[in-house]
Amino acid sequence: MTYFFVITFLISLIIFCCFFRNKNGIPTNWPLVGMLPTLFLNFHRINEFFIEIMEKSSELTFVFKGPWFSNMNFIFTVDPSNFHHVLSKSFGNYVKGPKFNDIFEYLGDGIFNSDSSLWRYHRRLAHSFFGHPKFNSIFMKKIWEEMESRLIPLLDNVSKHGVEIDLYDTFKRFTFDNVCNILLDYDPKFLSLDLSPIPLFQAVNDVEEVIFRRHAMPTSMWKFMRWLGVGEEKYQKNCQMIYDFTNKIIAMKREERKLGNPKEESEVIFDDLLKIYMNEVENHTTPINSSNGDEFLKDAFLNFFIAGGDTTSVALSWLFFLLTKNPHVITKIREELNVMMVDRDEDNDNNNNNNNVYLHGAICETLRLYPSVPFNHKNSIESDILPSGHQVKPNMQIIFNMYAQGRLKSIWGDDCNEFKPERWITERGNIKFEPSYKFSVFGAGPRICQGKDMALTQIKIVAAAIIQRYDIEVVQGHQIVPDVSLKLQMKHGFKVKIVRC
Repeated sequence: MTYFFVITFLISLIIFCCFFRNKNGIPTNWPLVGMLPTLFLNFHRINEFFIEIMEKSSELTFVFKGPWFSNMNFIFTVDPSNFHHVLSKSFGNYVKGPKFNDIFEYLGDGIFNSDSSLWRYHRRLAHSFFGHPKFNSIFMKKIWEEMESRLIPLLDNVSKHGVEIDLYDTFKRFTFDNVCNILLDYDPKFLSLDLSPIPLFQAVNDVEEVIFRRHAMPTSMWKFMRWLGVGEEKYQKNCQMIYDFTNKIIAMKREERKLGNPKEESEVIFDDLLKIYMNEVENHTTPINSSNGDEFLKDAFLNFFIAGGDTTSVALSWLFFLLTKNPHVITKIREELNVMMVDRDEDNDNNNNNNNVYLHGAICETLRLYPSVPFNHKNSIESDILPSGHQVKPNMQIIFNMYAQGRLKSIWGDDCNEFKPERWITERGNIKFEPSYKFSVFGAGPRICQGKDMALTQIKIVAAAIIQRYDIEVVQGHQIVPDVSLKLQMKHGFKVKIVRC
């Protein structure tokens, strides 16, 4: 009965707001409920909703008022100067905070949920891994091994038989295999010729859907619904499926350490990221007093697994979607690749990737229009004033929307909705770098993504290999739209036919 009353009340509010909405497009701050009904009304199109609000806001910033006593007053912004202020200049005053930790509780004490000394600890370990002298060569070796042994044979087989394939699902399998192989020295073999369903992927999607919905509700509301077992009944079950996967890998790695697992001579002095964390746990040098070392390892592993897997597959999918709509871009990329072939020699990897200027521009342009993670948020510690003039109170959330930031004329010009790789190329034909506060898809400031270079290199290698070999044709009638979730994944997948060039 309680659930029925809550839903009925919310539906009544939404219907009321439909008839009495603000004519200027800015959400009305209603008594008692604030702007929450307008947010519910537009939640299914939240990114477009942000764009509409920001276009009507001269400061590129908007203060959202939630229901009374809900502690749900936010500042939404796409202003690059605000990004710089919060993410860098006043970094110490803005943290993930307790509300973020509540919403993302399933990530535990990993790097994306942590602040202060715990975050610096995770950052230091990640840097020791990504910055290792042997990382680049081993990283490249593992990408090419999976490309040649699985991805290319699969696409050849699909092309030969003329069947349809969900390219988003294929990229997801490839990138999750790749991230496990690179970060954990473990191959889950998600990518195979039979493409059998993987329940783990659906579990991750379901959990992230629940987490995303929590952003649009007062904390007391979603916690009450969770207590009733309503709306999130699959949440705990899906979380447990994800935990079981991570715990299985941790147990396997512990067994390997007991038995001894000789590596190739070139890899003896290079530990995978999970092993680095396991050494910390065994040496009792972790920054938190955890009675269960496996719990801490699970949190650490899960954060990198989620961040490094699906985000890259999302970027690859939108890249090829945009390429199918812009065949002239494919022609230019192929011309570039014919001149600067992707050299697999480890001494030349970085040089050749940097010389793929037009391909690099196409990737950046894709991420501008379709950022893999469309929003981010911080929580203030003390009062502050943003460069836009907005006052920040203690314990107030600042929401950044990179999707809207990439599609505003005031930031990117009148052609902001066009796919133009040339936007990222200088007059001399070099890669043009935009400030991270204007192009914030990898974050900015001290918390900028440490896997940025790895992700861009991975996208370039996969994209170049496919563009050189195949034409991609979207299945007629297939609808391609972004899903409303933590990541900008394709709601119905990306069904295509592969044609060998």
